[in-house]
Amino acid sequence: MTRTSADWVLGVDSGGSGLRVALAPVGGIERALTTASPAPVRTSGSGIDPGHMVEQLVPMARELIDRAGEVTLSGVALGAAGMATLGDGLRAELPGALARELGVERLALAADGVTAYAGALGQRRGAVVAAGTGMISLGTDLASWLRADGWGHLLGDCGGGSWIGQAGLDAAMRAFDGRRGGSKALLALAEERFGPAVELPGLIYPRTDRPAALASFAPDVARCAADDPVAAGILRRAAGHIAEAAAAVCPADGGEVALTGGLFKTGEPLLGPLREELTTQLPRATVVTATGDPLHGALVIASALATEGLRLPRDHRLLHVP
Repeated sequence: MTRTSADWVLGVDSGGSGLRVALAPVGGIERALTTASPAPVRTSGSGIDPGHMVEQLVPMARELIDRAGEVTLSGVALGAAGMATLGDGLRAELPGALARELGVERLALAADGVTAYAGALGQRRGAVVAAGTGMISLGTDLASWLRADGWGHLLGDCGGGSWIGQAGLDAAMRAFDGRRGGSKALLALAEERFGPAVELPGLIYPRTDRPAALASFAPDVARCAADDPVAAGILRRAAGHIAEAAAAVCPADGGEVALTGGLFKTGEPLLGPLREELTTQLPRATVVTATGDPLHGALVIASALATEGLRLPRDHRLLHVP
């Protein structure tokens, strides 16, 4: 595809499932060119590895630029899982590296919850719940950000995929032991997915991708919910947690609330009780359909940055503009 010289922007979405990159003309992000790598950017105790990010991102960006033709790169927005707590290296090193490699002058570094917000609601005030393996809720009145949860599967992510999966496996093990609160249906599905119940601790605990392993059982919980009261109860509690997180960050006078992320693809077994909880806990809010995903949100932010129209609040950890 050949284009004439024009201002274009780059959006990046980095997470546990890999790296996605999109290039689009300013004001025309629906015409984005995209590429993806399944290899996640490395993260260690010192944070997200900026060198590995550059090593992965720059060739992908150049590939898209070559496909687009003669392009002036006017803005870049990068959203990364863990940016808020593990992004110090990226904030310190990425602006200089991308300026050298791609000639980037305008750059925004965002938490993945912020790009999810921008993808779902654009630059409007409101709240967004992003739920997949984990769960985080972000809200803004366009003056500041409010955050609820997103603390990982050991300290939070309540109602997210790993939380649902863990609750389902707890019910399975209760049935295996003969304790109250067990579900024979969930036990059967757990053994079908992971193997004999007695071996589950050895199969789950050592895994470096333990949150994803737990979340893989969430669709099984949803499958059981129509006929199994224990599974249905787990999803009702998950819906309550998700609505609580939305209520904690929604502007006081209500506004729009959007749901985004793979967890909501589980469908009506979760969405039914969630609608009831949102109506109860956020009576003044309007639940709307998310416009796009976090990669779309990165392009929204990059385009706003390129045109000096960024209205979302800047924040050192959540939305950093050097």
